[in-house]
Amino acid sequence: PFRREVPALNKLADQYKDKIGFYAVYILEAHPTDVWQMQSNVRDNVLFSSPKDEVERAYVAGACVRKLGIKFPALVDGFDNRVESAYTGWPDRLYLVGKGGRVLYKSKPGPFGFHPDDLAQAITKSLPTN
Repeated sequence: PFRREVPALNKLADQYKDKIGFYAVYILEAHPTDVWQMQSNVRDNVLFSSPKDEVERAYVAGACVRKLGIKFPALVDGFDNRVESAYTGWPDRLYLVGKGGRVLYKSKPGPFGFHPDDLAQAITKSLPTN
């Protein structure tokens, strides 16, 4: 679902770039070759084994950003998976976090709850009207 929705997310990031910070957070490899593999990953040559340390995780995250065509900044969760644990980012989710760290929108988990249009509505609703 994330791969399919990257164009919509890139569009949102560009549309709101002057009003909000837009980030992808790489939490862990979703379908590592040493655990299990999806046919779509094989077809699209998105094949990575589970990173063994922070350096490998950063490399895989960077490769994923490039292969997926993500045009907004990406952050990498530590090997302790603190961000994933705090925000339940697995599987993929969308969040809108307001000032002070308050969660204004949290999507249902992917693949079926991952809808950039819902995030767009939450963004619009959260922005001050002039």
